[in-house]
Amino acid sequence: MTSTVLDVETVVIGGGVVGLAIAAELAKAGPEVMLLERNDGIGQETSSRSSEVIHAGIYYPNGSLRAKLCVEGKRRLYEFSAENGVDARRLGKLIVATSRQDVEKLVSIAAGARHNAVNDLEFLSASETRAMEPEVCCEAALFSPSTGIIDSHGLMVALEGHVMASGGSVTLCAEVHRVAHSVSGLFTLDISSGGEFSQLSCRNLIASAGHGMAALSSALPRAKGYEPPASFLAKGYYYTLSGPAPFKHLIYPVPVEGGLGTHLTLDLQGRARFGPDVEWIDDLDYSFHDAEGTRRNSFESAVRRYWPDLKAGALEPGYTGIRPKISGKGQPARDFEIHGPETHGISGLVALYGIESPGLTAALAIGPYVASLLR
Repeated sequence: MTSTVLDVETVVIGGGVVGLAIAAELAKAGPEVMLLERNDGIGQETSSRSSEVIHAGIYYPNGSLRAKLCVEGKRRLYEFSAENGVDARRLGKLIVATSRQDVEKLVSIAAGARHNAVNDLEFLSASETRAMEPEVCCEAALFSPSTGIIDSHGLMVALEGHVMASGGSVTLCAEVHRVAHSVSGLFTLDISSGGEFSQLSCRNLIASAGHGMAALSSALPRAKGYEPPASFLAKGYYYTLSGPAPFKHLIYPVPVEGGLGTHLTLDLQGRARFGPDVEWIDDLDYSFHDAEGTRRNSFESAVRRYWPDLKAGALEPGYTGIRPKISGKGQPARDFEIHGPETHGISGLVALYGIESPGLTAALAIGPYVASLLR
C-alpha cells in the first residue's frame, strides 16, 4: 500500500559529489532533507574515480548547462574550499598542440572559451611553453591559469557536514528500487537496506544517482509521452608515473572523441597520472585489464606526443573510472540533462542524467539550479 503520510520533506538519491551538493543547498534553505546512498560510504563510484580536476569551462558549447554550470561551479568551488579547509590549488593547465593541425584547433578552442566567459586563456608559442614546462614538446599551447586540482574526498566530507549541520541526514546502504507518486502529491520510495525492506514518503524527490540512473529512471513516475535519456558506460583507465614528476602544471592534448585525450594531471602530493582513455562497456566493471601490456603501450605512444622523453616502463597501472554517459560510441556529446517538472510533468521531481565531467567542478552550481527547478 502506498503511504500517504509525509515522512520527510525532500529526499536526494545518490551520495556522490553532485547529490551531496544538492542536499547541502536544499538543507540550507530550511526544509528537512534526507540523502540516500546505496553504498556503505559517500562518493564511492564516479566521484572517487576521476582526475580531481577543477575545470575552467573551456570546451563546452556556448549556452549549454555544462558551460554555465562549470564556470559558475568553478568560482563557487574555490570559494567553498577556502572557507571550509578543503585543499584546492590553481596549478594551471597547458593545452598543447603537437601538430600544425592541432594549432588550428587551439584557435577554435580559445574562441569557444571566450563565448563561455573564460577570458583568462593565454596563447603560448613553443618556446614560451617550454619555458614553463621544459619537458613538453609542442607547436603551441593554450594556458589556462584557473584550472586546478582538489581533494575530492575532502570536498564530499565537507558537503556532508553542511547537510547535517543544516538539520539534514545522510543514510548509507539504502538502495531505492521503486518510486510511486500518489494523488496527494507525495512520493513513496521502496528501499532495501541490509536485507530489510521499508517505505519512505517525501514531497520532493531528487534523483542524482549517477550510474544508478540507468535502472532508477524506469522506476521513477513519469507523465505520458516522456522518455528519459538512454544510458551508456565509458570506462577510462589511468596510469601513474613511477618516480617524481618533472611537471608543475596539468598537460592536456587537444580533445578527442569521447573525452579530453590522454592527459597528464597531478595529485595533491605532486604525483603524475595519465588518462583516461575511452572503452565502451555494457556493465559496471572497475577491474584493470592489461595483461599483455597493449594498453600501456598505447598510453606511452599518446603521452610521447607531448613528452617524448617518457621512459619505457615508467607508467604503472593506476585505477579505472566509469563515466555515466547519455551519448554512445560515435554519437556527439550531449549536454547535462537535468529534468524538472516542466520536462517530465511530475511536480516535485528532479532527475539528473549524464552528469559526467565537469560534474565535480559544476556540483556547487548544480545545487542552486536544482533548487530553482523545485521552486
